[in-house]
Amino acid sequence: MNVAQTRSRFPWQTVLLMGGAGISHFAKPDLYDPMVPRWLPGRPRAWTYASGAVELACAALLCAPRTRRAGAWLTVAVLVGVYPANIQAALDGGIPGAKPPFDSAVAAWVRLPMQVPMIREAIKVARTA
Repeated sequence: MNVAQTRSRFPWQTVLLMGGAGISHFAKPDLYDPMVPRWLPGRPRAWTYASGAVELACAALLCAPRTRRAGAWLTVAVLVGVYPANIQAALDGGIPGAKPPFDSAVAAWVRLPMQVPMIREAIKVARTA
């Protein structure tokens, strides 16, 4: 595989999505803490930081061809795993502290089906890595 083929297959969108999400969990944890489902044990902040760290790990793994498949499957697992937090945000009527319109119930409910194409893209990356 030449450099051009490698660049064309590089999963930029998925890396940026996971890396950006991971960074934001550390930069703005107050946005994520309320989304942590109440039935999870421990403090929400611990879950916020843990999910941010895993999202950063996904982005890092996706960058190297040798670890891309594992990173893509981990991304699928993370996107499925954080889905309950997105459901919690929708049930709570939005994300407190987020800037409008992202703080609204409508935005929280619209976000739920948007997770599906992100999961599909990560599966595609895994299968082609």
